[in-house]
Formats: sequence, structure tokens, C-alpha cells
Amino acid sequence: MHILKALQPQVVWHYFEEICKIPRPSKKEARIIEYLVAFAVKNELQYKTDTIGNVLITKPATEGCEQLKSVVLQSHVDMVCEKNSSVKHDFEKDPIVPLIEGEWVKATGTTLGADDGIGVAAQLALLASNDIKHGHIECLFTVDEETGLTGAFNLEDNFFSSKILLNLDSEDDGELFIGCAGGVDTVATFEIKEEEAPQKYFAFKVEVSGLAGGHSGDDIHKGLGNANKILNRFLWDAARKHKLRLHCFNGGNLRNAIAREASAVAVVPSSQKEPVRIAFNIFYDEICTELEVTEPKLRMNLESRDLPETVFEEAFQTNLLNAMYACPHGVMQMSANLKGLVETSTNLASIKTKDDKIIVTTSQRSSIESAKEDVAAMVRSVFELAGAEVVHGEGYPGWAPNTDSEILAITRESYERLFGETPVVRAIHAGLECGLFLQKYPDLDMISFGPTILGAHSPDERINIETVNKFWLHLLDVLENIPEK
Repeated sequence: MHILKALQPQVVWHYFEEICKIPRPSKKEARIIEYLVAFAVKNELQYKTDTIGNVLITKPATEGCEQLKSVVLQSHVDMVCEKNSSVKHDFEKDPIVPLIEGEWVKATGTTLGADDGIGVAAQLALLASNDIKHGHIECLFTVDEETGLTGAFNLEDNFFSSKILLNLDSEDDGELFIGCAGGVDTVATFEIKEEEAPQKYFAFKVEVSGLAGGHSGDDIHKGLGNANKILNRFLWDAARKHKLRLHCFNGGNLRNAIAREASAVAVVPSSQKEPVRIAFNIFYDEICTELEVTEPKLRMNLESRDLPETVFEEAFQTNLLNAMYACPHGVMQMSANLKGLVETSTNLASIKTKDDKIIVTTSQRSSIESAKEDVAAMVRSVFELAGAEVVHGEGYPGWAPNTDSEILAITRESYERLFGETPVVRAIHAGLECGLFLQKYPDLDMISFGPTILGAHSPDERINIETVNKFWLHLLDVLENIPEK
């Protein structure tokens, strides 16, 4: 493609564009793993893989740096696969096509994969170099971070040896991360109860689209719309006022993304055809007013459809819509210790009608373990009251901040010296793999930093070009200033 060849630093953008060509959905990373192994062989570097698919490539210290402490740099190789509904793209086959738009690089209607492709690209650029000063380095590439942290969960004991870890999976230039939230998924499954659709009814499809979406950790505090909640609000009201009967409901996609689109097929008595259209127009106007600042591109559409063969039984429908309405979404508690940090949140991620079931996926996050368990139990109770079978995922731990960290002091001093600015040191509400690494390697000294990425986990994902160069210069300076053993 070579679309990004003029950008600086050229070597990082070169490798980023290379991996854009390689499909790498979560849990389907075989091709990027093959690429990494081939890269190691080509560059005569030692490598190993574990049974889950994680890859470690090591590089000896450069001349004069042999006494520096060893460092492991870490990124995940998978990417979130989201696209606009109008875009034809097969994430298992098609390359990501980047484009330059002003100060940003983005993709054409899909996620870009800068999360965390830019971290992977920086590692590859470092491994391929012959003119960068550094001590002994290990580059860890983990799999399936986005849909279950599978690589970090299953990382083999003693897979790497370094005591300092640089996580390259942050998305804010000028910010150094020393902690993150833990999380857990809560999934509710309803057995659909349906009956023959009544005759002489008006059938229609109603859709919500155009929402910003975004990361359910980084963006949960921004007041963004949730397509599932918006659509359910209309359906709930129409069921009471216009005798609406539901045929199917689908919305959202990934557990760690705020739902951008949702749709449902429903019927109302023919006598309610015009009243429900009027109610829809009124609701559309109201919701646009409510979200005019945060969701200026919100769209809703209602159009007629052929009458379906079945609809949900009324009691089942009532339970489903009540549960979706009652299910909390958004920020539950802000941190009392760190100003501006979300402490606890929950995301109503997706609802899917599949065969004879409806599956509702939610995710909860908190920097306090007991609060995470509490909000997960809250969500569970809502759906159990509605008759659903509810299970929790394995969950993952948070990463408690260490303000006395040696690598924090080095990284902060480096940023100040290079750019004349004092970086913000903070924790992040999103999940990082660092908490799991700390469980397996309790002596690790860790920090996370990266360039500015906006709209992660949505087709609006974009990475700021200037901050990639800053990120690269910062990374090299940190490595050069690692203390001696």
C-alpha cells in the first residue's frame, strides 16, 4: 500500500502498514503470529511461542549497554473488528486500508487497529534496528487481549525474564499510566417464548445508527448514547401505548465497545400504524435533543416490513424489555482518590436474537474489586428477575498504582527533558494486561504509555501522526536510560 511511507518515524509507520495487511481478529491471530516468527527468523533473533499463541522475541544488548537491566516491551496483536453497516469488509480476509486525514491516520469505514498495532510496530522497528542503544530487550506479543485477555491469562510461567515491563497499549500522549481497572463480563441468556404473529397488523423495522460508540472503559464517562438503551426505550413505551409486539432485537457487538447500532422488527395493530409513526418522530426528536452535544450524528429510521410469522409472547416480551430498561449502563462511581478517574462502570454491550435464544452481553469495570463484584451482582439480579440464565466470565484483576516506581521516575524525567512538559501520571479505567502480568510476576515494575488514539473500538478510530513520533523518541530515550543491574 505504502500510503504512510512519508510519515515520521518512517520505520514505525512501515511496520504499522505491514501489519495492516494482515487480518488479525481476536482469537484468529494465526497469520500475525506466522508473520512475527518469520520476522524473527529473517532478522536472526531468538524467539519462542507458547501453547496459547503468545510470541516472545529477544534481542541482545547493543555494544556498551550490556550492564543495563533487561526490559520486556509488550503489546497485543489482535484488534477490535468494527465497521460501519454500509461498508463491505471481511476482517478475516481483507486488509485494513489506512488513509491520512489531516493530522490523523484512520481507516476507510472500519477500525484501524492502531490499538494496539502501533505498539507492535514500535517493537518490530526496535527489533529490526542496528543503530539504537538499548540493553537486553524482550518483546512480548500477546493474543486475544480484546475479547478475553486470553494471552495474558494463559502466559506460561517464566516466559520472559525481565523485571521491568513497558506496556505500549495506552492511547494518550503526555499521560503515563501506572494502574488500571479490573473487569468481568455478565451474560444473560433468555429462552425465547413466541407465538404466531397476529393478522392485520402493521410490521416495521426500527433502527438506531450513527452513534460514536467507543471504548467501554476510556469513553464510558463521556455521556455517549448507547444504541441498545435508546432503542429499548422506544420499544418499551410503544408496547404500552400502541400494543407493540416484538419479533427480534439486535444491537451492539463487542463486550468492550459502547453499542453504536441497534435494530428491531416489531408489529402493531393496523389502527396504530399512524400513531406509532407519530410517536416515533416525537421520540426521535426528543432523543436528538437530549444527545445533541455528544451524539450529533445520531440517526433513527422506521420503515415497513412484511409481517413476520412469529412474535414474542407478551409476558416474555415484557420481562425482556423491562430488564433491558432496568439494566444499568454507564458510570456508577467516580474515584474519591484520583480526581477525574472513573472508579466503577458497566456497559450494556450487546443484545442478539439467535435461533431460540436472546443473549445479552454486559461488562463491568472497577479499580476496587468489591465494587466490581457489586455492580456485576446488580446486573445479574436484574436479568434473573426477568427469568434469564446469567453467568459471569472469569474476570481479570486491576493493577494497583505504585507512585514510587523506578521506571515511572525514569519515564517521567525522560518526557519532561525531551518535550519540556510534565506528563500526567494516572490510572486508567480501561483494562490492561498488566494486572495479570503482576499476578504471575509479582516483582515487575511496570508503566504504560503510547501516542494519542481517539475513537478506539469504533470505525472512527484514528491515531495522531505527530504523537507517534513523540512516542517513538520517548521510547528510545527510556531504553537508553534504563539503570544498570
